[in-house]
Amino acid sequence: MATLEIKNLHVSVETDQGKKQILRGVDLTINSGETHAVMGPNGSGKSTLAYSIAGHPKYEVTDGEILLDGEDVLAMSVDERARAGLFLAMQYPVEVPGVSVSNFLRTAKTAIDGEAPKLREWVGDLKKAMNDLRMDSDFTERNVNEGFSGGEKKRHEILQMELLKPQIAILDETDSGLDVDALKVVSEGVNRAKTNTGLGLLLITHYTRILRYIEPDFVHVFVAGKVAEQGGPELAERLEAEGYDRYLKADA
Repeated sequence: MATLEIKNLHVSVETDQGKKQILRGVDLTINSGETHAVMGPNGSGKSTLAYSIAGHPKYEVTDGEILLDGEDVLAMSVDERARAGLFLAMQYPVEVPGVSVSNFLRTAKTAIDGEAPKLREWVGDLKKAMNDLRMDSDFTERNVNEGFSGGEKKRHEILQMELLKPQIAILDETDSGLDVDALKVVSEGVNRAKTNTGLGLLLITHYTRILRYIEPDFVHVFVAGKVAEQGGPELAERLEAEGYDRYLKADA
């Protein structure tokens, strides 16, 4: 059982016009086995939340706490956060020329577990996960994200999640750029990882279409760096019908 607690989180970022506050007091708690959907218009702070949890240096936490099972996440380096059980699937995964997917995955697994996985067991796990995600066997010989389509990048992110088995996974707009078939395959991978490991899931999205495949337990509406409303799956359905206008008018 893992618990990620975000308490009164304030985050700023340096811009050409100076420091700009993005998050303005976010409170959120995610437990193992729970799926939380964070929705909101562009610029509301959803991705800032994801990257702040992961430890991106661009984002400065000016107030508040992030705790994983009571431990101070903000005091951890990026790799320490990963080893503690946090995982981020990025909206725009970066290319890593010269590093094969195979080497990348096994190196990451070794770093997380503190020892290299047994080769035969690792090959079996990798093959099964790739088959489930409908990925070609030669995929592992390609360089990480180099020349990948949008769908291949997102499948690779979910492949990492299935193999690394984090306690809390943050998916930043995993549905962006996916066609209907790829969205279904990726969503099945997310659901499979949650079923197999009981991880807690923070799913950031603009749209409700991915929530047809990954049903949230809780929905949080972000507006202007704050949680404007919270509810269950029915809130996502209302957002689909009404959009975000009423929140934006209230914040104006």
